[in-house]
Amino acid sequence: MSPIGIFDSGYGGLTIFQQLRKQLPDRDFMYLGDNARAPYGSRSFDIVYEFTRQAVMKLFSMGCKLVILGCNTASAKALRTIQQRDLMTTGTLIGTSNLKPQASSLVEQGYRVLGVIRPTVEVIGRLTQSRHVGVVATEGTVRSESYTLEIAKFYPDIKVTGQACPLWAAIVEAGESESEGAEFFVRKRITQLLEKDPQIDTIILGCTHYPLLMNALRKAVPPGVNIVAQGEYVARSLEDYLHRHPDIDANCSRGGTAQFFTTESPERFKECAAMFLHEDVNVQHIDL
Repeated sequence: MSPIGIFDSGYGGLTIFQQLRKQLPDRDFMYLGDNARAPYGSRSFDIVYEFTRQAVMKLFSMGCKLVILGCNTASAKALRTIQQRDLMTTGTLIGTSNLKPQASSLVEQGYRVLGVIRPTVEVIGRLTQSRHVGVVATEGTVRSESYTLEIAKFYPDIKVTGQACPLWAAIVEAGESESEGAEFFVRKRITQLLEKDPQIDTIILGCTHYPLLMNALRKAVPPGVNIVAQGEYVARSLEDYLHRHPDIDANCSRGGTAQFFTTESPERFKECAAMFLHEDVNVQHIDL
């Protein structure tokens, strides 16, 4: 029996954790934030892949068999490679000594890694009427065109326009989500997005920090335009995934607990976690 692992480069994945815990309150969770090396948004594909791989393997070694990448940048730049390369290797090749060396691949041993982009994409078709969708995200996620490519698979008639919002995550982590400065920078990027495509009627928040800017977003976004936060859809998708994969579901422990780990200062993590979760958490330092 194992907890469900959640990885993020920083704190934004806590919005995903919050919804997962709400949807699956009896499950055990283990959250790992690579806060010492955040942000990932402007880093290269190779670096994001390597950092994400290290974190996933760490969570595997700590007992998780199912890991959710609660980070859009990691989902965009690392998920597919991890699924197609690392999970297909044998336990002896991944450099994680706590995993038992076996001839079978990690997939055959029951290990899985899922992301946050596809669950959001799958529902977007029923949320847009104009078939024009905007994505606000980090520079890395926008450059990857992951949302554009994924949406095209499900809904080829939808036009997707991306807008990088490089300061938004930093504003959230600085505790300035409700400030006038936050409103200024949110309005600036939303205006730029809608200038690119005035027909947009649905905007995806393609970074897990952004739900904390919801008040500023509602002021900046015109009436009638949907704002899509990911957490709810990721949580529903995971619940459905576990129903469809009872063997994986059976491995998930049920104690309603949550453990938190950070590669940076536990005190700093506790301060930021309180902003995201509105509760105190116990957190331990960990090295990758």
